[in-house]
Amino acid sequence: MISAELFQNFKTIIGETNVFADEETLQHYSHDETERLSYLPAVVLKPRTAEEISAILKLCNQHKIPVTPRGAGTGLSGGALANYGGVLISVERMNEILDIDERNLQVTTEPGVITEVLQDAVKEKGLFYPPDPNSKGSCFIGGNIAENSGGPKAVKYGVVKDYVLNLEVVLPTGEIIWTGCNVLKNATGYNLTQLIVGSEGTLGIVTKIVLKLIPFPKYDLLMLAPFASVEKASEAVSAIFRAGFTPSAMELVEINALKITSKLLGSHVVPVNDDIEAHLIIEVDGNNMDVLMQEMEAIATLLQDFEAGEIFFADDAQQKEELWKIRRRAAEAVKLVGYTIEEDTVVPRAELPKLIKGVKALGVQYDFDVVCYGHAGDGNLHIRIRKEGIPNSFENPEMTAILEELFKLVDELGGTISAEHGIGLIQKRYMPIVFNEVQLNLMRGIKKTFDPNNILNAGKIFDL
Repeated sequence: MISAELFQNFKTIIGETNVFADEETLQHYSHDETERLSYLPAVVLKPRTAEEISAILKLCNQHKIPVTPRGAGTGLSGGALANYGGVLISVERMNEILDIDERNLQVTTEPGVITEVLQDAVKEKGLFYPPDPNSKGSCFIGGNIAENSGGPKAVKYGVVKDYVLNLEVVLPTGEIIWTGCNVLKNATGYNLTQLIVGSEGTLGIVTKIVLKLIPFPKYDLLMLAPFASVEKASEAVSAIFRAGFTPSAMELVEINALKITSKLLGSHVVPVNDDIEAHLIIEVDGNNMDVLMQEMEAIATLLQDFEAGEIFFADDAQQKEELWKIRRRAAEAVKLVGYTIEEDTVVPRAELPKLIKGVKALGVQYDFDVVCYGHAGDGNLHIRIRKEGIPNSFENPEMTAILEELFKLVDELGGTISAEHGIGLIQKRYMPIVFNEVQLNLMRGIKKTFDPNNILNAGKIFDL
């Protein structure tokens, strides 16, 4: 419960027009993109500055009120759900790009900036921020920091953590700190910056972000390769890297996901044949077109060893955009037809064929439909499950048993249970599959040091 006095305090801190307790607003912020889960906060606050967040957190910490930080609400693990009610802090008003430093190839931004907006702004200066989650057109850069997001470009360029230099963070107790320094090398004490990245809003609320940039590549080429077998497609992935090539993207899309997405978009760019089980989308980029053409030709030749069908080369920007649109809209499309449960597994890429084979076997054993797609180049497979009468995996005993088997397989293959979506609320029960008690207690100890009263995003990742 939040008292009338606290409500008034919140209004004094951020202004009455930025405090919301009406039913419509609470419902809007009660869910993210995680399955079909919904939890109502008691109040939604929209601060504009780190100082305002600091004042709010000091009050909440004093009164032991749960606080849920929230970006754009595009998460898939329940990280932005107010599972204990209380206060939900949205950073949507903190939406300015503060500085693009062309001399040092850095950008300083607030957390409520949409990722694609940031990418477009630096691209105008000839610069490149590579991490590109599929929701880049709507997700916030602050949420990307919280989840250590990746995307198709991660295979060549790395994930969010590889670009974060420094963070301004408001701690659960209200103090405002910078975690590091705006330099490329830093061996000064513990790396608090990297500790915050991927901590899912459990250790502090990020209010400013300094990111490293690189020059934007001049050219890119894109191909689509069909395969009669999902296993052959996934075997080809590892072979491409062993042959010395590093594509800028390497995506696997199973044929059922492709059919569903193409129908949703009304797209016919990809021919759909009954004898095809999967496609690989392969992109290379760089500054020398002749070199890129040679790489694509060599990759296409190599794919014939894995029974690839007729390869389609995107001729222009429009065809490239349509192919990427199909890949990026796959999650939305399959969810609309009932594949509401998504897992975000990752294994060493050479083990991808075994993972796909194991997933299909589990589908037969436990009678569920499954489609797979994902960032095959780094072993990250998104597994979408549809089982009659079970829209959510969270707290469903039947689905829990299935997922335990899946995650045990992932662990046996040397992988882990989340690559880029995070643990949040719905995956925390599976953490003991990949971590022992010593490891989990170290994490709990870090949480208690940052958040002694356990007010900030409590119940996410693990329980104290």
